[in-house]
Parts: sequence; C-alpha cells; structure tokens
Amino acid sequence: MFEKILIANRGEIALRIQRACREMGIKTVVVHSVADAEAKYVKLADESVCIGPAASAASYLNIPAIISAAEVTDAQAIHPGYGFLSENADFAERVEQSGFTFIGPRAETIRLMGDKVSAKNAMKKAGVPVVPGMDGALPDDPKEVVRIARQIGYPIIVKAAGGGGGRGMRVVHTEAALKNAVNTTRAEAQSAFGNPSLYMEKYLEKPRHIEIQVMADKHRNAVYLGDRDCSMQRRHQKIIEEAPAPLVSLRERQKIGERCAEACRKIGYEGAGTFEFLYEGGEFFFIEMNTRLQVEHPVTEFITGLDLVQMQIRVAAGEKLTLRQKDVVMKGHSIECRINAEDPYRFTPSPGRITTLHMPGGPGVRVDSHVYSGYVVPPYYDSLLGKIIAYGDTREQAIARLHVALSETVIEGIKTNLPLHRELLRDAAFVRGGTSIHYLEQRLEKLNREPT
Repeated sequence: MFEKILIANRGEIALRIQRACREMGIKTVVVHSVADAEAKYVKLADESVCIGPAASAASYLNIPAIISAAEVTDAQAIHPGYGFLSENADFAERVEQSGFTFIGPRAETIRLMGDKVSAKNAMKKAGVPVVPGMDGALPDDPKEVVRIARQIGYPIIVKAAGGGGGRGMRVVHTEAALKNAVNTTRAEAQSAFGNPSLYMEKYLEKPRHIEIQVMADKHRNAVYLGDRDCSMQRRHQKIIEEAPAPLVSLRERQKIGERCAEACRKIGYEGAGTFEFLYEGGEFFFIEMNTRLQVEHPVTEFITGLDLVQMQIRVAAGEKLTLRQKDVVMKGHSIECRINAEDPYRFTPSPGRITTLHMPGGPGVRVDSHVYSGYVVPPYYDSLLGKIIAYGDTREQAIARLHVALSETVIEGIKTNLPLHRELLRDAAFVRGGTSIHYLEQRLEKLNREPT
C-alpha cells in the first residue's frame, strides 16, 4: 500500500480523498493555487505545495508543476479527483513515466474512452447497446453529411468526438439547419478540445440519464455497483442525482450492469468508471464513459456501503477486488443535491465571502463540503460548494430527510441554488420519479415566461 499520495485537485473532492487516505493511514500531499492557500484541506494535509497563481492553466492544469510537487515530497501516487486533469491521458502517461502511480485507468484506456467515436465502437464490440448513429467521424463532404443525417433520421444531434461537460453538441431538427450546426460545432470543438472531429447520432426526445458505476482491478476482475439517475440537469450539467434509478426493473438493472462489467474485462479497464446511458422506452443507449470518480459517487456509497475512493486506491496499488458481484448488495435509496455558489434561477456565479454557514445533520444525512464560515469562494473555478446527500430505506424517506436537511442549511453572504433544490423536492413530477433530461430546462423556461 502507498505511504503517501498527492491529491491533484481542489474543493470538496480534495477533502474527500484526503479523508479516505487518513482513514487508511496514508499521508497526503495537497497541491494548491495561490487562491486556495486558506482552504480547509490545505490546512489538514500532511504537506502542501503551492503550484501557481489562481488561473487553472497555471496551477491545477500545470502538469510539470504537479509532477515536481510529487517529486519534492516523495509521494508514490497521484489521485486526480474529477475535472481538471482526471481524464487527461497525457497527464496519466506523464505520471507513470515519472515513476508514480496514477490512481485511475491506463493512459491508453483514457484515450480510447475519451474519444466518443472510438468509445462507441469499443462498446459495440463489447455488446453494450449504443444510440443509433454513425460508426466513424463525420466526413467533411457536405453532401455525405446530408446523406448520413437522412439515413439516421431527424432529429439528430451533432457532437464533438472529444467533447464533454455539455459543450460541443447541437440538436438539428431539419435539413435546412444541418450545415450551420455542423460548421459551428466543428469550430467549437477545435477551440474547446483541440479536436475538430464530430459524429452524429439519433436525438432521443424524452430520455432519462442513467449511469452504471463500475470498479475493476488490474487482474481483469470487474463488478458493477448499481445505477444512478442524473436526469435532473440543466445544459447537460447535473443538479440532483439519486440511486437507484426509480422506475427501472431489477432485471433491466442487472442486464445492463453485467454488460458494463463484461465490457471492463474486455477492454482491460482499471479503477473506478461510469458508463453513461440515455434510457427511453425501457432501453439503454450508451453515450460515453467517464474514466474517473464521479461527483455523485456518495449516493452509490450510501446504497452499497462501500467506500469508492478507498477501493480506487487499493486497486491502483495492485490489490485484487475483495468482492464478487454476488457480494454487492444494494439497499435503500439515496439522493444528492449539488450546492452551487450561483443565482438559483439565472445561474450566474456568485463568488465572495460566506458570512454565515450552518450545515445540516441527523440520521441518514451526509455533507461533503470544503467551505466554512468566513471562507471566500474564489471566482476562478467551478461554483460547487459541496453536496448534501440523504439516505433512507425508501425513496420517500430519502426525500423527506433531504427536505429536512435543506430546511436546516444556511449559507449567507453569497447566493446559492438552495431555493431551487427546495422547490424541486416539492415538485410533483420529481416526487413521482422518472423525469427526462429536458424536464428542468422546460420547467425553468415556463417559470421565466410567467408574469411576476
């Protein structure tokens, strides 16, 4: 087992990883920008290294600075968390070449699954169902593009092969709009991801977003750890997540989970990963794989009783998975609210000093957050302040506990999306379960149109 791990991230996930390490008796090194010098996890770390100014490009995305920090502190492994460099194959490669262990899959696996075209083809070969569409990258010939779109059938969605985070995609309902959509998306893909490649697939009208959590070791053992419903989202950014997904049968869940675990074995996957699907009409359609820990991992930890971060570390150290699929028992229900520093309805960022902070507690309530009273939310990074997660024997109990938790939560000095979460938990469609990925945006649009 590692004696010292460097955490190459910030915010609540840096604190989450640090806690897992401390519980295992592993020392931690935290890297940070100038803007994060007063962060809680920096103060709690065994060692901390400032790796640059506030801008991400000069600090959290600065690969040489992170490698140097690992060298000077004698760390043995690097945990990338989520976001930043967590799915950067070049970073994973540099980490390994520099003599450290990357806590995640191999660089070639990240490359395979990071390109949506190659990922889709790999999943087809592994027997995982995919969204109907083209097998390769979209050609440059406009006539061929039109032919492919007609073959798939409108509406279609044009996506950047190397995209993510909700960027680099456009829905096209008519042939007249196709040319402009392709040109605009190609330019955006080149600018945002350095890869102009696009692909095209069928646009599903009212799908849900359901994902399967997997864990695999270096010895070709793999298990799936249930599913999560992440359909409550805005502009492809998740806001509420829950596990298990409501209104999905045990048979459907087992069938798709087994296929995902088998796909991991076939491609030689290592570590934690998430297969993301669109779910419509009782069918799952693969859209992408996240080769890292997810923001919403706590809901899976609640229903399985497993610590995913510690499992990641053990697998990276070469240990075999200690459980088989029959050992994975999913019990109860868990729901997570992402608490962001932003206007609850306009979604504009709200950095600044938190003057008053009171976080909830009680049975079945978990809070993953790095903020404290007096903490200054910097304007340079993602607006996530933390997550409030509730667990219950039933979905109804989880919702009730989350209601209470949100009613107890006080964050003053900045704006947060707490009012939106309180409303959504009372929303009749959410309470029923099974809302589509478009539901929240349609609800917000209707809200904005209504006279005040």
